Amino acid sequence: MFDISIIFVSKKRIMEFKNPSKTIFYQIEKAIKQYRMMAQGNLNKLGYKATLNQILLMLQIDRTPEISQVELAELLFKDVASITRMIELLVKKNFIEREENKGDRRKKDLKVTKKGKKLLDLAIPVISENRKTAQKNITKKEKEMLFKTLDKIILNTSK
Repeated sequence: MFDISIIFVSKKRIMEFKNPSKTIFYQIEKAIKQYRMMAQGNLNKLGYKATLNQILLMLQIDRTPEISQVELAELLFKDVASITRMIELLVKKNFIEREENKGDRRKKDLKVTKKGKKLLDLAIPVISENRKTAQKNITKKEKEMLFKTLDKIILNTSK
């Protein structure tokens, strides 16, 4: 492979613009997409029609029943409208149910149903195996370095 670069000349300044596929951001995105495709394929084998994001949403609801939709959105990197749509789908599929909050009638409490818990019981080992597969041959030191590097990118872009 060779690097296709574009040179921009502006006011005596030369800036090199690399092919996007040669950037770390492209590689990060590619790794995430490849992982998600593999993970979703393995979850599909369970026979339930649920996405990885839906399962992760149910897992958060099951572990933290009082969690708000805003907190769910932040945890799953989604907007609140997307979380609302996911919840609607999960209610229709009978994976979760909504109940009126006893302390505040404007709020709804979310609860994973028996069907949802059965899916989680099957999905959690698959998710663990997916993570193990994706991290195969990556040393502890490499993981630590990756976390440090990603933390720097997060810090640099949070300003």
